[in-house]
Amino acid sequence: MTAPAWLLQPEVGLCPCGCIGKRRKGSFVAKTLAGATGVLRQAIFSEDVAAGPGLLQRLDPRVKLVTMVGLLVVVALVHSLPILAGAYVATVALAVASGLSLGFFIKRVWLFIPIFTGIVVLPATLSVVTPGDVLLPLWHWHGHTHGVTEQGLHGAGIIVTRVATSISLVVLLTLTTPWVRLLAALRAFGVPKMFVLIIGMAYRYLFLLLDAVDDMYTARKARTLASSAGRGETEAGRRFVAAGAGTLFGKAHQLSEEVHQAMTARGYSGNARTLSGFRLRGADLAFTLGAAALAAAILVADYKVGR
Repeated sequence: MTAPAWLLQPEVGLCPCGCIGKRRKGSFVAKTLAGATGVLRQAIFSEDVAAGPGLLQRLDPRVKLVTMVGLLVVVALVHSLPILAGAYVATVALAVASGLSLGFFIKRVWLFIPIFTGIVVLPATLSVVTPGDVLLPLWHWHGHTHGVTEQGLHGAGIIVTRVATSISLVVLLTLTTPWVRLLAALRAFGVPKMFVLIIGMAYRYLFLLLDAVDDMYTARKARTLASSAGRGETEAGRRFVAAGAGTLFGKAHQLSEEVHQAMTARGYSGNARTLSGFRLRGADLAFTLGAAALAAAILVADYKVGR
């Protein structure tokens, strides 16, 4: 049996001049749900990456947790921009060794927080905030030139690079460690059960709530005969958000009770359990020693540069 002819025919594309039809802008509700779906896809992709054969994936979660926290402390103590830049390059190399896509990793790190940090510290580059040698004159006031100073750029670069390196370490930890094993590692170091329980439930409920919102919006679209445009569509979207918030709250409350009863019926006591237990190996010891040596080298180099 062959495919019908109408299925094999290509669809008529939109003419650049717009003579076939006018492309309408999507609803803000649809855009929000599309972003939520992207979060789900990234989470599923992260679980696939954590199960891969990379360098960090082979290590014990407890070792990764301790070394990453130690490196975060070291990065927070460094005040030299070249050394911070070198530490960031080391995190990128570690991501490549762990099988992460370079473009995905850089985008994941720089997408929001470092850029936002750069915008926040931008006023600190001006001479009115950080006096110094003016590199980029912007205005004159009472015979003095004001603008972007070299000292301000250096300080802003240190803050942005430090934030980027810290986020890179956290992203490496979360991308290369399954969520359940990460929670189990936290519990192994004596983190209170309630804290681990809240983190685990919040992580799971995030996806359940996103799925519930998507089902509600899909059901609404399936029961709508014609969609209004312009201001009417915006008002309809706002009414849907207002009505859906109360419905979603009720569903979440009912679901939380059912999930809690199901977990307690299965013997859940607040500890995150994994199918395979933790076991320290030679690779874990080698990675710990390498991370300790790297941290010591960073601190010594920063001390010598600062003298």
